[in-house]
Amino acid sequence: MPLAAVLLSLVGLAPFVVCGLAALGPSAGTAGAMLTALITWAALVLAFTGGIHWGLVLRETEPVAPMRHLRLALAVLPLLVGWAVLLLPLLVGDWPALLLLIVGFIAGLLLEHHAGRRGMLPPRYLWLRWGFTVVAVAMLTTVLTLRLLGQTIVF
Repeated sequence: MPLAAVLLSLVGLAPFVVCGLAALGPSAGTAGAMLTALITWAALVLAFTGGIHWGLVLRETEPVAPMRHLRLALAVLPLLVGWAVLLLPLLVGDWPALLLLIVGFIAGLLLEHHAGRRGMLPPRYLWLRWGFTVVAVAMLTTVLTLRLLGQTIVF
């Protein structure tokens, strides 16, 4: 795995941690704004995971059309889920958006794990994806749980 990919993935986790912790702060205004930032960032990252598959499919040289079409179609799902996540706070509230993000990241990871077992993804990518997803889902779950319980963190 290129060092740049690992480093950029670590940088990509920073908004999860920073915005997630700030979303649990005692100031309602700041916490609300940071929750919006967290949800937006997570939706963008989730959408990005689908784009990776487009790139991998477009690099393939063997004409396995049915599988290629299926992979391209499945690659659009994270984008659609991300869009739904951005709409949920406007329609019903923040906690359904957080819940859908958690489900989306876990479902995407499980699908990628299955694809990796079939040789459709590089093993090193899967290690990176597992690590990233564990941290992201842990932060999203923490924020969801503590906000539902009405808990805050004082720094």
